[in-house]
Amino acid sequence: MLSIAVWKFTSCDGCQLTLLDCEDELLPLTEKVKFAHFTEMTSVSEPGPYDISLVEGSVTTAAEAERIQRIREQSAVLVVIGACATAGGIQALRNFADVDEFRSVVYARPDYIETLATSTAIAEHVKVDYELRGCPIDKGQLLELLTALAAGRAPDLPDTSVCTECKRRGLTCVMVAHGTPCLGPVTHAGCGALCPAVNRGCYGCFGPMKQPNVPALVPLLRRSGMGDDELHLVFSTFNTAAEWS
Repeated sequence: MLSIAVWKFTSCDGCQLTLLDCEDELLPLTEKVKFAHFTEMTSVSEPGPYDISLVEGSVTTAAEAERIQRIREQSAVLVVIGACATAGGIQALRNFADVDEFRSVVYARPDYIETLATSTAIAEHVKVDYELRGCPIDKGQLLELLTALAAGRAPDLPDTSVCTECKRRGLTCVMVAHGTPCLGPVTHAGCGALCPAVNRGCYGCFGPMKQPNVPALVPLLRRSGMGDDELHLVFSTFNTAAEWS
């Protein structure tokens, strides 16, 4: 039986809640996997080593930088889940500003707050075996990964753009048909083209695809009505610290 540990770093817990929402789908795996550590679900915690560790959240403190090293040492397979863990999350906006200034404005006693000047992805600190993108992650991708690892095979995770998912679903391109700004051509697949399916442009919550051609997309976004401020904003959300170009 595979032992699974779920760990939280700096995050909102949304990706862990996606896992909790899989309770019915996980029933067939109960004879193959067990959750040895999952604070969001239970106070029971078994010591490692663990077969699989799922890590949510980014590294924003010195203590977290040390803790991820210990988790890596105890984990045969380490999977990072969500935009925070894969790219630093929206909190990585601090990477381009003065954290000390933020701290002085937000907290009554800033001297009590210990934090790093940056929010970084887990892969910048330890070796990562698999990444699940998104804010939050896709339930289907998570189940595919756990099912595959329980069966001893490699998970089938997409490595294309959201445009590919639109084509597979037979969706009309919102940018071509309606002039709606859309990051689908440069965004990593995995959401099932959720936003284009309801006639909205992709917001890029799954982060950049492999070798995204952002320079080719920007003129199309401008043609759709986006100015410099809007362009800066649309690439500065869930995956602001990711390499979009």
